[in-house]
Amino acid sequence: MHKRNVLNSPGLWELRKHRRRVFLYKIFIFLFLISIICYCLVYISRDSNLNISEIKISGNKVIETSLIKEVVEKELAGNYLYFFPKTNFIIYPQNKIKTELENKFKRIKDIFVNDKNIQTLEISLTERTASYTWCGDTAENTVSADQKCYFMDEDGFIFDEAPYFSGEVYFKFFGPADIGTYFSEKNFKQIVYFKNTLVTMDLKPVSLRIIKDEGDVKILLSSKNKMQAGPYITFKIDSDYQNIIENLETALDTEPLLSNFKNKYSSLEYIDLRFGNKVYYKFK
Repeated sequence: MHKRNVLNSPGLWELRKHRRRVFLYKIFIFLFLISIICYCLVYISRDSNLNISEIKISGNKVIETSLIKEVVEKELAGNYLYFFPKTNFIIYPQNKIKTELENKFKRIKDIFVNDKNIQTLEISLTERTASYTWCGDTAENTVSADQKCYFMDEDGFIFDEAPYFSGEVYFKFFGPADIGTYFSEKNFKQIVYFKNTLVTMDLKPVSLRIIKDEGDVKILLSSKNKMQAGPYITFKIDSDYQNIIENLETALDTEPLLSNFKNKYSSLEYIDLRFGNKVYYKFK
């Protein structure tokens, strides 16, 4: 009973009230200081001297500067947490800008963002160069005027829609792929090496098709008769490329293919390199 009276004594009650007031006062001071700090940070972050006001684009040759600026300005618009401007050079979304530009423009190969000049955002980029075209996963190595083709760079990356070209302006690839991806990434370098070797052998490859389900590759050669398709060379995509090159060279230097290839080229249908060291061919 005596202990309960001590706990409820007026002196102890006043001590509790004092401690509560001190605690609330500390909270108030803390929140006040936080508010002052936040206000100062917001005020400083909005200082025009610390915000990007100009965007400079360089290195683009095909992509329009206005389109690049439009993407950048969209990412710089607005604020973080309603108060901090995205144009502030310390907190601007550098990585988001790079990602959005790369997603929007597949033609961009490399991109560098320079923010050393606080008020000027300098974006320099390198565009991919068209080396080939990819014309979809069709059943034939031919292209019609209404069929879409896309540019490919030297690494096989498919990046932009190409206009219709009549004739053999670009070497064409056919097979499973999509824009923004690499064509047959695993085997592309070997395939191109084989194609280039055919050129050194005075053959004229014009297109290549990968038949995914069968694992076959067909390279169409140029036709002397423009009214009909030329002959093709076929091989397995997982072949020993050096070996099939040597087999082809040997076959073309050996009779009767040596003479037939020279004199009856227009009637050649195919050369088949899919069966080990054996080379099969057919003339009409």
